[in-house]
Amino acid sequence: MGRAIAVILGSTETAQSRPFGALGQALAAFWQEMIRDVVHPYRPEQHYMRGPGPAWRAKYGNPPV
Repeated sequence: MGRAIAVILGSTETAQSRPFGALGQALAAFWQEMIRDVVHPYRPEQHYMRGPGPAWRAKYGNPPV
């Protein structure tokens, strides 16, 4: 058990000799994506137009009330 913990915590072995090194990197990348999404959420209401634009008004006139 102690040997396994030493390998996980970063012994002198290289990352390629660790059997689960790629899994750890994948989990770290996943965690970073999750944190980024929580800190900077996508808010679509800030990106969508709220009504007809000038090109629509030029083609169709003013919208009915």
